Amino acid sequence: MEELANRGGFPTVSDYLRHLHDQAKGSAIEAQASRSEPREETPAPPVSTYHSTGLGTMFCGDSLTYLRDDTNQGCVDLIVTSPPFGLVRKKTYGNEDAHLYCDWFRPFAEGFRRVLKQSGSLVIDIGGAWKPGQPTRSLYHFELLLMLCEEYGFHLCQEHYWWNPSKLPTPAEWVNVRRVRVKDAVNCIWWLSQTPWPKASNRRVLAPYSASMRDLLKNGYRAKLRPSGHDISEKFNKDNGGSVPPNLLAVANTESNGAYQDYCRRHGHPIHPARFPEQVPEYFIRMLTDQDDLVLDPFAGSCVTGAVAEVLDRRWVCCELNEEYLHGAMGRFDPTPSALNRTKSVTYSIQPPCRVPVCEEEVPLVEHGGITREPPGTARKVQPPV
Repeated sequence: MEELANRGGFPTVSDYLRHLHDQAKGSAIEAQASRSEPREETPAPPVSTYHSTGLGTMFCGDSLTYLRDDTNQGCVDLIVTSPPFGLVRKKTYGNEDAHLYCDWFRPFAEGFRRVLKQSGSLVIDIGGAWKPGQPTRSLYHFELLLMLCEEYGFHLCQEHYWWNPSKLPTPAEWVNVRRVRVKDAVNCIWWLSQTPWPKASNRRVLAPYSASMRDLLKNGYRAKLRPSGHDISEKFNKDNGGSVPPNLLAVANTESNGAYQDYCRRHGHPIHPARFPEQVPEYFIRMLTDQDDLVLDPFAGSCVTGAVAEVLDRRWVCCELNEEYLHGAMGRFDPTPSALNRTKSVTYSIQPPCRVPVCEEEVPLVEHGGITREPPGTARKVQPPV
């Protein structure tokens, strides 16, 4: 194989195999044309009903069975999920594995396109990954986004980023030990749709006004042309009930799951290791669906999405392959989902970087990009505050 790669002018065997893979897929035109042609499907095992409420159902089994059921075609208003990325973590996080992950995801992409309404949305929370042994990132979540848009015709409505303020400084080797990378604190969230015009309203997810905006509304604002060239008119002084939030969702993943964890510990059930806080699905469910709409989570885990949908009077379906996680998920419905906690307003802030005085002559850059660890006892010297 290595000889064939060299003969073809490819630097590595992986590049040669990738070339063969791309050849087998055919030209871009053929790939575009094949979008509407169904792929050969391997039958998925049946799913069983694990728990039902007046609004929704937990299914135990492969969600592909639900996605391929003809009776579910075009019935879903919102898919919001956090798919597993263990396939990437088991491998080397490189581009080859990004291709493998996309291949694994393709049947789900076809199913999403089948069950989603033309007015509906697909929301995917997906964590990034580091290549083992080096401080560089996998591209798998970006390749997944490109595949969904280019091969399956989804539109990227807007990327969001979930910032978890309570996240530990990881990876520790590159952040704390060798000091060549910064804290990785966000997940990418891809908001996609079948058409460029899914139903949505940001008026459903307004944030409280800042103190400066409240002061402006109270004391008035003089219309003028700002240095940036923007013409701020008198309409800027209108009270709309709240501010439009940014596409950065600041939500700590801590006590929001406390009751669920307590239930799992009391009953001896495993705690799902990759839960997102209820505010993440709540944000998209409120902005993208109406009451009685159908919300689907095909990788449900501990069924956060289903519990939030239940509280918000949406119909819902959660599919989870691991029955043990559904045992714990019952803690979210014991006996009914807890009301979403909105009595306490929580805000987070980030201190600006480069505000701690440092003598650069005494803190040289890490040589060779951190390929070796610094000797023990090496530390930066901080200048005393002025």
